[in-house]
Amino acid sequence: MNELNRAFHADGYIVLRGFAPPAVCDQLEQVARAQLAAAAAPVEYEAELGYPGAPASRDAVGGATVRRLRQAYGRDDAFRAWAADPAVAQVVASLLGEPVCLTLAHHNCVMTKHPHYGSQTGWHRDTRYWSFARPELVTVWLALGREDESNGVLRVIPGSHTVALEPGQLDAAEFLIESHPASQAMLQGVRPLALERGDVLLFDSRLFHSAGQNVSEAVKLSVAFAYHGAGNHPLPGTRSAEFGSVELPAPATPTR
Repeated sequence: MNELNRAFHADGYIVLRGFAPPAVCDQLEQVARAQLAAAAAPVEYEAELGYPGAPASRDAVGGATVRRLRQAYGRDDAFRAWAADPAVAQVVASLLGEPVCLTLAHHNCVMTKHPHYGSQTGWHRDTRYWSFARPELVTVWLALGREDESNGVLRVIPGSHTVALEPGQLDAAEFLIESHPASQAMLQGVRPLALERGDVLLFDSRLFHSAGQNVSEAVKLSVAFAYHGAGNHPLPGTRSAEFGSVELPAPATPTR
């Protein structure tokens, strides 16, 4: 665990290969596909965000393409079990150095990337819209299938969670302006994180990451939850405090 901690704090992320058992992935995928087919609310549509490659409107061709199944924790026991899995809680608690809570306000979703209409996401930090006493949060991203350059793999800039940005590096929406000289230097270190079914990516909320479009013929599915330390509270009156948190007991001994 010490080696994982060192890698996480140095690079801003770690990948745990084959961390989620096949049976867990099977159950999550079955529920996710059924709810995606029904567009079971609450959902986020690609057209609502207007990112590059997204349909122009809900009325345009592809306008019904779902980007996220929101509030996953409340959707099914399968999502609740994975979000509170003792092995997940143990790893995140080790990374944060304290017992952890699951935030219900952020991520807490099934992320999809559809062929043709799944949009491109620019370089950003999740802290741009998260409001906590401290910025140290961890996202746990579970791949329910292969994630590679053909279907919108996540890309990261290792170490960018500790970078002090220069004036003018971010646009009004707090995406990285890639043409800025300081951004150009950062982008020299981009690393695509190819994942297989059952792999888990954990990354710091301050890490710059992006994702391309899906040029394959299959929908990409991932489950994403975010965690904060029990002593790191959301700021009152902000979106981060809107739905509350779930405190997770950390196991005393390794479970996986």
